[in-house]
Amino acid sequence: MTATLVAKELSGGHAHRTLFANLNLTVAPGDVVGVVGANGAGKTTLLRLLAGVDEPLAGTVMASPRDAFVGWLPQEHERIAEETVSAYIARRTGATAATAAMEATAEDLASGTKTAEDRYATALDHWLTSGAADLEDRLPTVLADVAPGIDPGADVIGLSGGQLARVALAALLLSRFDVVLLDEPTNDLDLDGLARLEDFMRNLRGGAVLVSHDREFLSRCVSTVVELDLAQNNVAVYDGGYDAFLEERAVAKRHAREAYEEFADKKQDLVSRARTQREWSSQGVRNAMKKNPDNDKIRRRASAESSEKQAQKVRQMESRIARLDEVEEPRKEWQLQFSIGSAPRSSSVVATLNGAVARQGEFTLGPVTAQVNAGERVGITGPNGAGKSTLLRLLLGHQAPDDGAAALGVNVAVGEIDQARGQLAEDLELASAFEAAVPNLAQAEVRTLLAKFGLKADQVKSLVGRLSPGERTRAGLALLQARGVNLLVLDEPTNHLDLPAIEQLEEALEEYTGTLLLVTHDRRLLENVRLDTRWEVDAGQVTVR
Repeated sequence: MTATLVAKELSGGHAHRTLFANLNLTVAPGDVVGVVGANGAGKTTLLRLLAGVDEPLAGTVMASPRDAFVGWLPQEHERIAEETVSAYIARRTGATAATAAMEATAEDLASGTKTAEDRYATALDHWLTSGAADLEDRLPTVLADVAPGIDPGADVIGLSGGQLARVALAALLLSRFDVVLLDEPTNDLDLDGLARLEDFMRNLRGGAVLVSHDREFLSRCVSTVVELDLAQNNVAVYDGGYDAFLEERAVAKRHAREAYEEFADKKQDLVSRARTQREWSSQGVRNAMKKNPDNDKIRRRASAESSEKQAQKVRQMESRIARLDEVEEPRKEWQLQFSIGSAPRSSSVVATLNGAVARQGEFTLGPVTAQVNAGERVGITGPNGAGKSTLLRLLLGHQAPDDGAAALGVNVAVGEIDQARGQLAEDLELASAFEAAVPNLAQAEVRTLLAKFGLKADQVKSLVGRLSPGERTRAGLALLQARGVNLLVLDEPTNHLDLPAIEQLEEALEEYTGTLLLVTHDRRLLENVRLDTRWEVDAGQVTVR
């Protein structure tokens, strides 16, 4: 079925705060709409409204036809106890809900009423549309292709982040949505998974609305961009793709700044001239009072007329000021001002692996022989499950090799952001966990630093384990700034960061002079960050390029 999703004058947010307003958007078959904006601007809120999960503050969302199958795939991959991979896929594709609805209406058929028959017919149509009828037949082939080695009967709780991302991708490929709503679909996907996702998006028959911070993915896939600009309290729709959006937005911001500066200059000039006219008028009256005797009526009349003319000029100037079209000053956007704290130089050899082997179940990494030198910048890439995180653990001494040797150099001060964002104690409030990690900082300094990273009072008082992935990532970056490091280890650092924060991270990495180990699937990040060496990890083997 072809379907269209239409939002009219849509406003979203919370009862006490409107995040965006008056959005008009049409998602037709073949449209891929990318939603961008800073964290907290309302991107996920918009997807929930389009999915019908939440009610808008104002406006409407309508699907045409009304029974169109709209699928919403949230950002966080839900892990339900004892749920198998096949059950997870059935739930993500909507097949589970469609089956339950059909079975519920089937039980009512015994009543023999026309209403019961109509409800069952509608539920049956939806069940067929969802692809539930042949999902069990289609699933093994797609899962084996997209997520090889993962058994359909495996428990999802036991999967790694990369494996679950692959299973979620399989669910998307197996889905039969007329319109699909995706929140951060690229997170934890390797390059092969990204290529498959991009191929799916390019061949999409229905429409899609997606939130992503992967700039290359946005550039390759989206046809329209919706920007939720929290700083300017504005929502805008740009046609022509992501790269065209960047150019058009840059031009619009420049014009807005120029328009304001022109208005401000003109207003300042008129105000200055009016002030001068007032001074001249006042000075003329004072001079006339001094020079003219009281009985010199002619001169007094002339002075009064002169003063009146000056006053009239002042009124004219004030009138011109009042008639100026007011131009609001563009609000300054909050930016993550990020730098990486430096530590004294380490030994010339930072870390070495000599024939190191690590075994985890049936997987084996190595033997690996490699060396990281002081000041070297290494980019580490490879498919999910290839052994990149295991390689980092060996290099940092977090895991001892089963065979061979691993050694960390002298005076190495490590700053790390791992995939789990586990640098801070999860059972403590953020402020307390941060103070424990950096005891030399006073409480006021800790709160000031966290505020610089966009972590406000609510987050500072929250348990670390309850923070969102994006908030935990920013807390990890704040920790890097507070500590002095000479070995920086980043494992998928752009996951859950918004686009402005990613750009700030790139700038900080450019200025950082210590040793860098960067694991990422972010293709733009790999292009923009200066690297000396690339290590490719595949099937437990490391190739230096």
